[in-house]
Amino acid sequence: MVTFLIIAAAIAVQIFLTARKVSPFLSLLLTAIPMGLLLGMSPQELLKTIDHGVGSTLAGLALVIILGAVLGKVLEESGAAEKIATTLVAKLGLRNIQWALLLTGFMVGIPLYFNAGFIILIPLIFSLARRTGLPILQLAIPTVASLSTTHCFLPPHPGPVFLVNAFGADMGHTLMYGVVLAIPAVVIAGPWLARRMKAINPPMLELFAGPTTTTDQSPPGAWSSFLIALSPIWLIGLSVLADGVLPKGVLRETLLFLGNPTIALLLATVAAFYWLGYRRGAALETQTRWLNAAISGISVILLIITAGGVFKQVLVDSGVGATIAELSRTWQMTPLVFAWLATALLRVMIGSSTVAVLTAAGVVGPLIATTGASPELMVLAVGCGSVFGSHVNDSAFWMFKEFFNLSMKQTFLSWTVMETTISLIGLAGVLLLNTVVG
Repeated sequence: MVTFLIIAAAIAVQIFLTARKVSPFLSLLLTAIPMGLLLGMSPQELLKTIDHGVGSTLAGLALVIILGAVLGKVLEESGAAEKIATTLVAKLGLRNIQWALLLTGFMVGIPLYFNAGFIILIPLIFSLARRTGLPILQLAIPTVASLSTTHCFLPPHPGPVFLVNAFGADMGHTLMYGVVLAIPAVVIAGPWLARRMKAINPPMLELFAGPTTTTDQSPPGAWSSFLIALSPIWLIGLSVLADGVLPKGVLRETLLFLGNPTIALLLATVAAFYWLGYRRGAALETQTRWLNAAISGISVILLIITAGGVFKQVLVDSGVGATIAELSRTWQMTPLVFAWLATALLRVMIGSSTVAVLTAAGVVGPLIATTGASPELMVLAVGCGSVFGSHVNDSAFWMFKEFFNLSMKQTFLSWTVMETTISLIGLAGVLLLNTVVG
């Protein structure tokens, strides 16, 4: 009981510090160190745990997250992300505009982080709303539902990559299961839900109303944009198939090597720099600026994730696994539901989905060893919980509200409902998958 109270107090302090706008990097460290001492760790043991937490966290995900950020930046700066969006809309036609935007959000959301994808696609949403005369939320909801789902479910986004590393899950299987879960989640929380929000029709702001800016250079081709953006997914998918189908040999080993997340993202990044940069006349100085901007943009997230790794390692090394497993049994919950609930509560209280994921990883991670739960499904259960109930303490809530000129009530009835729907559909999918693969 004392152990549980210490953990609960540590989480409460983390929530308080987050609410007071203390950097999560500092708050996670400031919470983890006294928690470890109170849980009975000696100062020397705690120092070793901190070093281990930093090393094991960065070793498993630093390159994946950085390369994912660089690839996304090249796609953004070269115009490839916009090309993907406009191509899908053109091919599917205005009659299927919601499905076109759902696919656009999904394609753009895989390599790009939520904020970048949101900002890139906002002008397209406004332009299509003016052309079609449809209420803007009918177009916005399918787009942002896809962006949000890919951000929280699929590698190489920081949260899923951290969880894969923390839980010892297989990246390829997690990605495949995540795609399976994401499809029904975005369909229901996207077009289906958007049609039930017809009553929410705010006046559209006069944003992006003027002529679009033109450059001396035409956008990249559709084929190269699609191939480069999706190549990491295809390589990782091929490695999963090779691992399960091919006999031992050179072909199997080659595909497994190429499908390693770091190698797959490195190849895609090099191809992006060559095809979308060098071949289209982007100077080396310009490409270096893209790379530096991507690394600079992701550095704070990497620091926060590293501090989260320390928090998680303190919980693991202090031996709280038995306590967490006992709590799960007392509440008579399966590990997957417990993981989702713990993360959802943290998300509602903290606001940041990334910080909720980092905090929950240390709390629910021990359940994998004590209950035999699938690490891949635990990753996805936590990911589902991390999008639950977004409200006023989440910056994305305010971005959505202000861009689409919504009242607070309208934002709760649209954005918050959409995020909660993704979370609940995702949880149902995780439990269904558990009956098949768990």
